[in-house]
Amino acid sequence: MILTKTIPNEIAMLAFGGEFALHVFHQIKKEWVIYLHGPLGAGKTTFVRGFLRGLGYKGLVKSPTYTLVESYEVGGCNIFHFDFYRVADPSELEYMGIQDYFTMNAISLIEWPEAGADFLPRPDVECRIAPSKEGRSITLTAGTDDGEIILRCLHHAEK
Repeated sequence: MILTKTIPNEIAMLAFGGEFALHVFHQIKKEWVIYLHGPLGAGKTTFVRGFLRGLGYKGLVKSPTYTLVESYEVGGCNIFHFDFYRVADPSELEYMGIQDYFTMNAISLIEWPEAGADFLPRPDVECRIAPSKEGRSITLTAGTDDGEIILRCLHHAEK
């Protein structure tokens, strides 16, 4: 399933990220992986900030461009925000122990996943964010059966 939305501004992106998070959080039975695609400044980190706020996280949410990963704990769930923009060789991820992050009861949001090549698990949902005349276009594509469930829930919530 594919779901496309127009997001007019930053406030709407935060709200959509929060709504998406609530659907994921209620469905989590395993590790969850979400890929975030888009050019610099598209709103990937804003989406993650909204995602965390939607789950009740009150602390600072910053881009992990230089640290590669920022970790959060919300409601007994580990949430990892990755940014692989500066990864030159996918094997760097193996050295950082990337596979250790993909565990039960964890959600991983990954910016620039193409830099991770074969070291990353298949995403449950791929999120593509692109600038548009109306603000941002966001396209969500299910990559697993669990991803399909979430996109169906989002689709029905809009009606």
